[in-house]
Amino acid sequence: MTSQLMQDPQPIYELAVKDEKGNDVSLGEYRGKVLLIVNVASKCGLTNSNYTELNQLYERYKDKGLEILAFPCNQFGNEEPGTNNEIKEFVCTRFKSEFPIFDKIEVNGDKEAPLYKFLKSGKWGMFKDDIQWNFAKFLVDQNGVIINRYYPTTSPLTIEGDMKKLLGIS
Repeated sequence: MTSQLMQDPQPIYELAVKDEKGNDVSLGEYRGKVLLIVNVASKCGLTNSNYTELNQLYERYKDKGLEILAFPCNQFGNEEPGTNNEIKEFVCTRFKSEFPIFDKIEVNGDKEAPLYKFLKSGKWGMFKDDIQWNFAKFLVDQNGVIINRYYPTTSPLTIEGDMKKLLGIS
C-alpha cells in the first residue's frame, strides 16, 4: 500500500466516464462518497476472490457512503474479452454484484482512459505509473483525494480498515 495525497481534489469530479450502455456519467455524481475504483476482469485468477470480497464490502458500507466503481479492462492476458452486456450479465448473475460496472476501458497506453491517467498521476513508488494487472485498486476520499493505491493481489477485505476510517466508522 502506498499513500499519495493530491493537492487539488477537484479534477476527479470534473471527469466523465461511460456506463456499460455507453452513456456519460459525471464522477461529480459521487462527490461526498468514499470511492474504491477497480479495474476488473471476468476470466482472471483473481476474479472470484475479488468480486466476492468487493460484494461483501459494498453490502456492508453502501448505505454508509461507499461506492465501488468497476471498470472492465482487457489489457492483461485477454481476461475480459466480452462485450459490456456480457460482462454485466456475468458479474450480476454469478456474483450478484450491485455496484456499478462501467464501460470497458484501457488503463495503460495510448488509449488509456482519462480517469486512469488522473489516478496514476501521483508518485507511487514501486508501482511506477502503469497498472500492473487486473484488480488494481484506488481508494478516494469524500473530497476526491486519492488516499491509496493497492496492488492487484491486495485482498479487498484488507482495505476495509482504511475505508472505515474514511467513512468515520470505528
